[in-house]
Amino acid sequence: MDRAYEDDGTRQLALDLGFVPVVPPKSNRLAPWEYDREMYKRRNEIERLFRRLKGYRRIFSRFEKLDVIFLGFVVFVLIVDALL
Repeated sequence: MDRAYEDDGTRQLALDLGFVPVVPPKSNRLAPWEYDREMYKRRNEIERLFRRLKGYRRIFSRFEKLDVIFLGFVVFVLIVDALL
């Protein structure tokens, strides 16, 4: 869920399904709600990590046939990403 989907109906649907929406309300909202700022920051970090991982064509296209090799390359890319 992102700010584009922050209307009351979508938020209520997420709550009914058991999700905890951590999207901040838009600045022009008349009745803003409270949200977990720390969880929103962590969610954003994870989304940015997946964006960086998709930059490696080998991961994005999944050329490896064995799960062990694929996971090894993901770990390798995470190490390279941490060093940069």
